[in-house]
Amino acid sequence: MRRRDFIKGIAGSATAWPTVTRAQQPAIPVIGFLSFRSANESATSVAAFREGLSEIGYVDGRSAHIAFRWAEGHKDRLPELAADLVDNLRVAVIAAAGGGFSALAAKAATKTIPLVFTYGADPEKAGIVASLNRPEGNITGITWFSGDSAGKRVALLHDLVPPAATVALLVNPSDPEGQSEPPIAC
Repeated sequence: MRRRDFIKGIAGSATAWPTVTRAQQPAIPVIGFLSFRSANESATSVAAFREGLSEIGYVDGRSAHIAFRWAEGHKDRLPELAADLVDNLRVAVIAAAGGGFSALAAKAATKTIPLVFTYGADPEKAGIVASLNRPEGNITGITWFSGDSAGKRVALLHDLVPPAATVALLVNPSDPEGQSEPPIAC
């Protein structure tokens, strides 16, 4: 081999190294965000979600990508949206928000991808987790379920507003467990 051919070969290889190095860098993780609600209804929650992620080093577009899927109040769309996150995007984790329907759809779509949910009623009774103490599998979450403390809340309300003789509770009769009802900030 002639010296010039050898040098040309080395130079050609050296120019390819940056390309190879870039190709070997890990892709940024994709975080799936599945919600029963719409983007407009969830603006405050999404801002808090993004802030929480950035506090632990995940910034959308830089160190992670967030793939949002909105059911717009149509629970029948959730299985398809969850399947898209799992099968097409191969997300690293799914955040199921906007009620229990989102969590149930994500749970049905995967047994391996970590799933984090928020839910206002009893996730064990709804079938989201096996038990509150040991959710099992790939699922964990946050609930503000407080069925056992309902009496204490009424007593506290009475202490705060002693002259109140009547207390009303609004419930969706087609969804008594509150699976589609997110908490309302007052």
